[in-house]
Amino acid sequence: MALKKKEECKKPPAWLTSFSDLMSLLLTFFILIYAMSSLDVAQLEKFISYFQPERKFYLKKTSILPPINPPPKDVALKIKRRIQKVLPPWAFQIVITADFVKLRLFDKIFFENGSYRLTPKAQEALREVAEVLKKLPERSFIRVEGHVSEIVEVRDPYVRDRWELSVRRATEVVRFLQAQGVDPTKLSAGGFGDTRPLYTWRQPILMERNNRVEIYINLAKRKE
Repeated sequence: MALKKKEECKKPPAWLTSFSDLMSLLLTFFILIYAMSSLDVAQLEKFISYFQPERKFYLKKTSILPPINPPPKDVALKIKRRIQKVLPPWAFQIVITADFVKLRLFDKIFFENGSYRLTPKAQEALREVAEVLKKLPERSFIRVEGHVSEIVEVRDPYVRDRWELSVRRATEVVRFLQAQGVDPTKLSAGGFGDTRPLYTWRQPILMERNNRVEIYINLAKRKE
């Protein structure tokens, strides 16, 4: 008995070959376009965000720190370096605390005898001090206080007593500092006559040093 010859696979239709070639060309074309393109990351993230859940935004707590004032010691050293070029060591004294610097200027060299008028040496010294005061932060303030010893004889015809003399001396210093460019809103003046002596011993040299002007440079916040 003769076996039947095994049937061969049917040939695909001619159009299928052309269709396969077309798909291969299209795929190659799209791969080529993608390879030559650039990706906009920002737009991509925006597009993806549409499919993400809504985010809750929380405001960060912020605090505004007050400006940092220079340490009183630094201010005192700047004043000392400047003023010691003009005045001898016995003519001034600097006191430092946590909040302020106190500059004492003694009468023997600072004012004309029995008067409130500044000597040329005093004006030269105040010019040096003013250069430091002009650079102080806005929060600081300066108070000038006048003090007169009980042994002082008032010799100015326009001044009635020691109390008024102390005020006039403080005011004279304030006006001079303002003329040198110190902010007038930071300045104030006051006088105490002979009510607040620095030394109470009945020694002429010490009693003479009670004649002074004190400049308080307060670096803390001004109290309303």
